Amino acid sequence: MPFKHNAARRHRIGRMKFKVTNWPEYEAGLRRRGSLTLWLTPEALAMWLAPRRTTRGGQPRYSDLAIETALTLGLVLGLRLRQVEGLLGSVLPLMGLALAVPDHTTLSRRARTWQSPNKAHALQGRPDGPVHILVDSTGLQVYGAGQWLEEKHGARSRRGWRKLHVALDADSSEIIAHTMTDQDAGDASQVEPLLNQIDGRIGQFTADGAYDGKPTYDAVTDHSAAAVIVIPPRANAIEPAGDQSPGQRDQHIAAISRDGRMKWQVSTGYGKRSLVETAIGRYKSIIGRRLRARSFHAQQTEVAIGCAALNRMLACARPKSIRRNGPTT
Repeated sequence: MPFKHNAARRHRIGRMKFKVTNWPEYEAGLRRRGSLTLWLTPEALAMWLAPRRTTRGGQPRYSDLAIETALTLGLVLGLRLRQVEGLLGSVLPLMGLALAVPDHTTLSRRARTWQSPNKAHALQGRPDGPVHILVDSTGLQVYGAGQWLEEKHGARSRRGWRKLHVALDADSSEIIAHTMTDQDAGDASQVEPLLNQIDGRIGQFTADGAYDGKPTYDAVTDHSAAAVIVIPPRANAIEPAGDQSPGQRDQHIAAISRDGRMKWQVSTGYGKRSLVETAIGRYKSIIGRRLRARSFHAQQTEVAIGCAALNRMLACARPKSIRRNGPTT
């Protein structure tokens, strides 16, 4: 990576400066992110009550969309479930709506069974054509003292952390697929579950060295046979001997051996992978780097709603910046 090659003289390298060219529109979009009308939509209010079930059992009172709206408000505004209940209990009467408000125990219980709608058509609405997918993962802390107890008092804590795996559209910076696993799951094991959520052709698949290996290449080519896979091979990777035709990974190894890793990154467009790192940083700064839910299924719901909220925020305000004395970014 460039920062590793310039580490010894980094203090002498000036920081890049950017200028936002659409600041009025971007500023208006940032203000709109805090508007309740963005999150409490007319569609949610119209479908607040759950449809009556025809099978045996109790009748649900609130629809999944109502639960999703309440949980989204809590994530975006940084509220706990009791505060969400209080917010809706005050806002709905002010709007002149005689709608029942789910209490915090109902929100907690329904979060464990909530299902994300339309999960397998992430690329609908896009023009026909292959898409450039960027994949990465990050750790999210589980609610509780956890590591602090272990370091301070030597207490063995059962709390760990979860791994959030995301697939990003390089053109729109939209999170189009995501999964959440425990801390022991490997990154490459989640490539196929991520691709199963993408209904469309993949033109290029870009990831870091943690995804290097045959399982990743097989999963991508099974989804889109003509996809270009850009993953840096490990430092000790060697070209296979024999008469067999070289695959994409073999071509990457040969190019790095011939031209060096830096030129390989430029020629393959590997630098675009920084966009998925930016998206992960955006998630942690806006939604948070700690999961609030206690159970694993409720944590999956929290992550799904957080990714949907980020996509909606990005649709409201997207900056267009240019590098000062440099090319457009």
